[in-house]
Amino acid sequence: MALIEELERSGNWLFKGRSYFPLALYGLIAVVIGMEWDPHFREFDVTSASICLGVSMFGLLIRSLTIGFTPRGTSGRNTKDGQIAEVLNSKGMYSLVRHPLYLGNFFMWLGIMIYVGNVWFTIVCCLLYWLYYERIMFAEEAFLRKRFGDAYLAWSEYTPAFWPRNLKWKGPDVSFSLRNVLKREYNGFFAVFVSLALVSVGKNFVHHDATTVDSLLDPFWMWSTAGAFVVFIVLRSLKRYSRVLHVEGR
Repeated sequence: MALIEELERSGNWLFKGRSYFPLALYGLIAVVIGMEWDPHFREFDVTSASICLGVSMFGLLIRSLTIGFTPRGTSGRNTKDGQIAEVLNSKGMYSLVRHPLYLGNFFMWLGIMIYVGNVWFTIVCCLLYWLYYERIMFAEEAFLRKRFGDAYLAWSEYTPAFWPRNLKWKGPDVSFSLRNVLKREYNGFFAVFVSLALVSVGKNFVHHDATTVDSLLDPFWMWSTAGAFVVFIVLRSLKRYSRVLHVEGR
């Protein structure tokens, strides 16, 4: 098998299994904290906690701006079964980078990586993230090139893959849909708070011998995660049991 075909095949395989990628990162986080390789943020500090949360929320904002302008059937609506696209999405966030959802994912994870408190861990995880998603992006772009030909090549020529080179925003053909964002992003929103709270719990358990709920979970994470859980339950219920979040054509 030619290397280009191997890269595409492995990228499609990694795409379908991308939901399991966080499990590997959680495992690495547990090792770093358990081995006490986390010299920073051992004591809770609201400033550092807020900054890390802000980095992750910035990633969620990127995803929200992408999803809020994405109609059904475009190249931004791939599913767990594989690549789908009826129209090449080249406006909105896709006018800045070709893979804005993965850029958003990166920042969501970056906040968590930083909060672990080990600079080298953050660097290694960034490299692992790039190596993992580079294959997925390769497979997606191979599909888009076959599907859209010259239109894709013209778009990719002036639009970078991951990091924006300029901020020349091209207005999408559809209006922003907050309901579509709420319908699709409540899982990620809640996961950020849970992940950061678990990092804090791990640090308190390892470094401060905490065993009770009050000592394991700082009030900041206790109340913020509780609030995020309420949002999660409300949005999940609206999605499953009503059409409040339904948007035609999204």
